[in-house]
Amino acid sequence: MTQERVAVVTGANRGIGAEIARQLRERGVRVIGTSREPREGFATLDVTRRDQIDALAARLSVEGGVDVLVNNAGTSLDGFDAEVARQTLEANFFGAMHVTDALLPAMRSGGRIVMVSSGMGELSHVHGAVREQFEDPAMTRSSLVALMHSFVSDVASGTHPARGWPSNAYSVSKVGMNALVRVMARELANDPRRILVNAACPGWVRTRMGGPAAPRTPQQGARTPVWLALLPEGGPTGGFFRDERPIAW
Repeated sequence: MTQERVAVVTGANRGIGAEIARQLRERGVRVIGTSREPREGFATLDVTRRDQIDALAARLSVEGGVDVLVNNAGTSLDGFDAEVARQTLEANFFGAMHVTDALLPAMRSGGRIVMVSSGMGELSHVHGAVREQFEDPAMTRSSLVALMHSFVSDVASGTHPARGWPSNAYSVSKVGMNALVRVMARELANDPRRILVNAACPGWVRTRMGGPAAPRTPQQGARTPVWLALLPEGGPTGGFFRDERPIAW
């Protein structure tokens, strides 16, 4: 008897996350959707809360594990200063990293990890020494984390433009997420479970975050994350994709 596939989709209560969850269910996957606010039918998860992350990981371990993790939860805040930078990275970069790390022990063989990223995460948004660090093929987890923390301190000191950072915390959070995908792909290369980890750019989608002028529907935006979530054995890992095709970092 084939074991039922289980997926966790963070931020599944609305927008792209809700549509990713719906499309996965259509394909026979049991979805555990999460929401930051308590909501019937969802697991409560604020990705900046380590206690809630640990509680979800414990639940999955007891229930038999997980096959797919879609890190969709994120934020885009108004304004730009060091506190906005810190909060944005805490949710979009560190939140996704901590959720993945916590759930990884419960991931079953053939697991798939999907980071819902953005075209704002392309390397063209950073410059100079910062870009060189992101482009380093040997970048480690610790050096990436240090680099992300340095963005916040550079914003606080007003030196971020000279260092090569944009004045856009959302963009930096997604550049970091894409870099994390490459780092994690190397970390998991020798894992016997053959776990694949990739990033998806859904495009500009009509959601509360994307706004009413966006050209894409949530259905279109969810397509590539769902495709990555269901990749067959031997599929790509460590990549960045839009419309089910690889795109440049």
